[in-house]
Parts: sequence; structure tokens; C-alpha cells
Amino acid sequence: MNDNLYALFESRFPADRSACCIETHTGQYYSWNDLHHATAKIANLLTSLNLPAGSRIAAHVEKSPEALMLYLATIRAGYVYLPLNIAYRAAEIDYFLKDAEPAVIVCSPGNFGWVAQSAFKSGTRHVFTLGEAHNGKNSGSLLQRAAHHADTFETAVKQPDDLAAILYTSGTTGRSKGAMLTHDNLASNAKVLQDYWQWQPGDVLLHSLPLFHIHGLFVAAHGALLNGSKMIFLPKFDSADVIKYLPRSTLFMGVPTYYVRLLADPSFNQEVCGNLRLFISGSAPLLTETFIDFRRRTGHTILERYGMTETAMLTSNPYAGERIGGTAGLPLPGVSVRVAKRDGVLCTAGGIGDIQVKGPNVFKGYWRMPGKTAEEFTPDGYFKTGDVGKFDAGGYLSIVGRSKDLIISGGYNVYPKEIESVIDEMAGVLESAVIGIPHPEFGEAVTAVIVSRPNAKISEAGIIASLKTKIANFKVPKRIFFLDDLPRNTMGKVQKNILREQYKNP
Repeated sequence: MNDNLYALFESRFPADRSACCIETHTGQYYSWNDLHHATAKIANLLTSLNLPAGSRIAAHVEKSPEALMLYLATIRAGYVYLPLNIAYRAAEIDYFLKDAEPAVIVCSPGNFGWVAQSAFKSGTRHVFTLGEAHNGKNSGSLLQRAAHHADTFETAVKQPDDLAAILYTSGTTGRSKGAMLTHDNLASNAKVLQDYWQWQPGDVLLHSLPLFHIHGLFVAAHGALLNGSKMIFLPKFDSADVIKYLPRSTLFMGVPTYYVRLLADPSFNQEVCGNLRLFISGSAPLLTETFIDFRRRTGHTILERYGMTETAMLTSNPYAGERIGGTAGLPLPGVSVRVAKRDGVLCTAGGIGDIQVKGPNVFKGYWRMPGKTAEEFTPDGYFKTGDVGKFDAGGYLSIVGRSKDLIISGGYNVYPKEIESVIDEMAGVLESAVIGIPHPEFGEAVTAVIVSRPNAKISEAGIIASLKTKIANFKVPKRIFFLDDLPRNTMGKVQKNILREQYKNP
């Protein structure tokens, strides 16, 4: 038996392989045969380089069908895929190449000069370029070189525990770590999600997420590949393009920012969503207001789920059961999720503690960091997610925040999410972020950063006075600042580390 993830996908290809697998925004169509033959050519090119077993193949490329084919060819050939955010610049690429030591890096043609310098400095011998194909013509040296190779390839035999990919964590605190994900980690999660979200024959996924992140690659694309479903590929999220293609789609996955932007478009309505079966949100918390407004506007209830780079998906609101706004849903089948206090005692319903998880989806460890890996697991094998949360009486998990975002003020534990939820419900507030900043008396002072609605008349004094009637005094922010927008990473997560640095000396 071959446990190579590509072999699993191939076994689920539709019977008619001439059917469309990927349609692009420029009107190009790729069949399942095209996907299979193109990945074979790239896999043959990679194997012709005589790379050592387990070699890493790094990709610093724009989103395109060809970029997805590079990923599939890498795992098909038995190598380890290393996706890198296209926004990374030289200093960041230097670090990743030095740490992961990939044998090959593929970059966008426009970045070849400086990426090649980084590559050769770190010992990476092979540098290729990859741009999206136009009018059927290959773009970049990777596809030009692959064109001369055979379009058949015998998928490399892999064991369940063999590495398939390394994804680096965002590195908002300290050094970025490479999470090692195996073929079985990814296969088990994809199969669970296919069943839990009830993927159906004929489903069409509208794909507007980036491909360098677990959400766009291992949740969205894997789901379509495993189901033999067509993907409509957009290079990035654009509300006008999404609204254009939604009527031809049945599934859409996005980050909360996508849903906020759709709701801001007057042309987004129930009619546009008439063919949709499911909207899924993740990668950052969805505001309850967005959850409610979306249901009111479209008649659809967004399904929120929770996962992370090291574990893929962990919990999800149910497809058929009740989807509760502000929660991450129930533990997925086969995944054990618990909430524990710092002393190891498990929390009962309503108790806030550290979220710990175990299951076939949990990663193998951090690349070349055995000590750090050991620190992040409990003696009985649970991974410490670094998130803080609580279960309700029905077993639904709510994420309160990151443990590193916990504020200890005057000896009291303050959970930012609790305060943010109260502030976000106030008139005139669009959204908020609560952080702790150094304070000589309290250790940390609770501080709120607020984005107000257009023309709203709200003030620091007014917000503080209102909060004093709603929450305990030690939770009330000592200061409130106003911004036009909160800083976010590419997946829509608020970068509180930037806010803490910005306001540490108010």
C-alpha cells in the first residue's frame, strides 16, 4: 500500500478525467488529466536532479494552478514541500533557507536575482522560476525544463509517518519554527473534513485564499482534490470577482476579513448566494456581528472552525447541527481536545484554560528543534496549542485568546477576548484589540485599540465609563487609542505584537 498523499488524491479523481479540475479568472481550464500529466513532468524534473531522500523543495511564488501543481509534484516525487509567503523579503528568505536547507527553491521571475543570491549563500543549488502560464504557454524556467520530461510518473511510495511538508509558524514572538507535517497528518484531516462538511458530488469550490498557508492549501485545495471537485481559482480575494463567481460555486472558504468586505458591497445579496451550499470561516475569530449580519443578508449561516499550522483542523461547527456564532464548534472525529489549568487540572464547562490536543492530525514536531518540540507536549502526549479557551455545556469550544496575549494586571488574569467582545458591541465601534502594556504599578495595564465606525462620536472617556458598568474594574482599560485599521497578517489575524510595540510608551 502506498500512503503517499498524492496517491490518495489520484484515487479520488473523477471517472471522467477530461472534466475541468481548475478554472482560472482569465478563462483557462485545466482538466484532471492536465493536472496528472503536469505533476508527472515536474516530478520527473525534480527526480532528475538526483536530490537526497527527504529533500525540501521551497516555493516562493505567486498563486496559480501551476503553483498547486508544483506542490503536488513535490509530494508525488516523495520530497518535502516548503511554501513561503510571497511577501517575505531577503532577510526573511535568508533565515528560512538557512534553517530548512532546501535542495531547490522556486521563485517568481521578478524575484530571481535576490532569491538566487540568498539560495547560493545558503547552499541551495537549484533555483527555478515559476510564473502563471498565459495563453497556454509555460512561464518560467521550472515549466520550461519540465516540458522536456515524460508526462507519466510512478508516485513514490511513502509511509504514513514520512514528511510531506514543512510550514513555518508566523514567528510573531521569537524565532519562526518549521512545523513538520506527515502524509498521514494531512490525509487523515482531509478525510475527516470531507465527511464532516459533507462534501458532495458536483461541489465547486471558489478558491480565493493564498496557497502558502494551511487554510488555502491543506483545507481548501485538499478538500476539492479529495472530493474530485472543480476549483475556480482566483489569484487573490477581490469582492467583485468573488461575487461574480459565487453563483457558479457551491462552497466558499475565507478569513473573517473576506466576509466583512463582502458585506460592505451593496451587490452582495441572497440571490448571489443562491447556489451556495456552505460558507466556511477560519484563521482568525469571526465577529458575532459579522456572523449575524451575514445570515441576515444571505440566509446562510457561516460555519466557523479552528485549527493551526501544527495540527490542521481541530474543531468545527457542525454541518447539519447548530452553528453557534463566536464559537469554534465541536472537536472533530478522532481529535481529542481538552482545556486545562496551568497546574494540569482539567477545566469543567465554562472554565478558562489552555487548549491541548491529540490526534492523527497533530504534527511530527518542529524542524531540527527536538528540545522545543518536547516542551510543547504534555507527558501524556497532548500538544499545547498556546491558545486559551473554554467549553460550554454543549461541548462547543470558544477561543478566548493566545496564552502569550494573556494580560496579568495587578495579579489578576485578564483575557483580551472577553473585553473585546464587550467593546465590539458598543455603538460606534467597528472592532477592537485589547493588549497589555508595561505599567509600574500593575505590571501590565489593560489597553484597548479601537477602530470606530465612520462618523461615530465615541471617546476614550465615554468607552471607559461604559465599560465600568459592564465588567470588573480590573478588566477596564486604563487607556484607549483609536486607529483607522488594526494591523493584520496575510490571513487576517490581528498582529497584537505590533500594537504592543507601538503603545508600550504611551
